[in-house]
Amino acid sequence: MHTPDGENEHINKLGELIKDIRFAMLTTICDDGSLRSRPMTTQEMEFDGDLWFFTSDATPLVGEVKKENHVNVSYADADDNRYVSVSGVGEMVHDRKKIEELWNPAYKAWFPKGLEDPNIALIKVHVENAEYWDSPSSKLVALAGFVKALATGKQYDGGGEHEKLEL
Repeated sequence: MHTPDGENEHINKLGELIKDIRFAMLTTICDDGSLRSRPMTTQEMEFDGDLWFFTSDATPLVGEVKKENHVNVSYADADDNRYVSVSGVGEMVHDRKKIEELWNPAYKAWFPKGLEDPNIALIKVHVENAEYWDSPSSKLVALAGFVKALATGKQYDGGGEHEKLEL
């Protein structure tokens, strides 16, 4: 599939931002319209515009994604002052080959029957856009910028990078 160069650039940038952040908060919309977030493990694979998460068909998450498929995935790496908010469309996937491709024996903690668990499923999130904040990794530099803002009365911008990406 051919994608415009700008889209590839954004996909690559987003992939770099989230690649070392193992856990994310996946937010869905409940029946009453409220938001619900839960920690999920992003599957390790090259990012191509889709995020993958293991889940069980027996969780409320499945019904929430089926009813309202707009979701948000938030990543945070406080040690590196890197924060990413991803919006996209969630989809339940029961593709056996994809499940086997992404499977890791450590997942037996959540799926004791392993790949034989009849409730095992995947959530695929097709990313539509993302926003990120990537500040200097040096806490000393960030602190100096904060102190300077206090002293000058100018707004603190974090001294880093903030951008919205459309995929």
